[in-house]
Amino acid sequence: MDYLLRVEKSAEHGLIDFLKFLLENDRIGGVFTLRKTGADGAFDYGLIHDTALLEDAIPLHPFMPVNAAQDLSHFASMKKPIAVVIRPCELRAFIELVKRSQGSMDHFLMISYTCGGVFPFDVAVSGEPEKELPDYWESVARGQIFPKTRETCRACEHFVPMNADVTVSLIGETVNEVCIFCIHTEKAMHLAEGFESKRIEAELESPAIETLRRERQEEKKKLFENTVIRVNGLDGMIDMFGKCIGCHGCSRVCPICHCILCDFESHLFDYEPSMIEDELYRKGGVRLPTDTVLYHIGRLNHMSFSCVGCGMCTEVCPAGIPVAAIFMRTGEETAQLFDYLPGRDVEEEVPVTVYKEEELSTIGED
Repeated sequence: MDYLLRVEKSAEHGLIDFLKFLLENDRIGGVFTLRKTGADGAFDYGLIHDTALLEDAIPLHPFMPVNAAQDLSHFASMKKPIAVVIRPCELRAFIELVKRSQGSMDHFLMISYTCGGVFPFDVAVSGEPEKELPDYWESVARGQIFPKTRETCRACEHFVPMNADVTVSLIGETVNEVCIFCIHTEKAMHLAEGFESKRIEAELESPAIETLRRERQEEKKKLFENTVIRVNGLDGMIDMFGKCIGCHGCSRVCPICHCILCDFESHLFDYEPSMIEDELYRKGGVRLPTDTVLYHIGRLNHMSFSCVGCGMCTEVCPAGIPVAAIFMRTGEETAQLFDYLPGRDVEEEVPVTVYKEEELSTIGED
């Protein structure tokens, strides 16, 4: 039932007008979106009910302070639906949390957009990210990779949203002049009824999207080839993860690392003094903190098939470990074994939670 609506305003102003329309007509209880928080260029995700506060909203800007999927599970019991404006990788991450009973799609109007990627933290918090925006939007209009976006963004081929109720078309569009909405669901069609816009005959997929997808596939190939060299075998993993200081920041920002109590945050992996002493005399020296490589292998084993490549883990790593590239590559290889794409379908079961009888055909007697 997909159809497109055109608004003769910039993409961001058109989207904000749509959000105001939903609030003013009491069709939603609030808006979850990126917003400015001060004159110094700071920003965060906020939940907004007062339409006047939408003047501070910057829903389409290329910033990602957190992966928003982590926040959305807190809104599951609200009485009215929340309009949520998030990136494709954040939506895919939330789908994975829904599968793990940590959220529900029923409580949201999911609005996403064809994504040009986000700036790394060093650019986003520099105080002058606005200087990069004209060149960024020019790249988006041309369907090209903007070189100053995150490494994982430049290698992401899933930049067209999956499971959104509404998609804002940005790739290949002159975003300063026009706003194109693609309505995907009955829910969105009902809520958008009466919004001033023009229905047009067009497709969301475009030559610009296909061009960008090919470019990103090439970037992903280069990224994965480099990652193979750096983490080849156990020695490679020790060299790479040996720099880890044990802060666990990567798991805290990861939307898929969802356990209420993580084994690695408990005392299960703490070394007793006697164990450290035994290691000390046996090896002649002990690295502290202990088992940092085991921690990363444990995370890979736990959620490698659900990594959405948002890049948050690399962004927060104080040791400069390319965690996102490693997890993205390993996750894709694992997911391919099960023909599984994280966040593709809310009804698609997570591979680790199910098994098929034919998987056991070589066990036991014939």
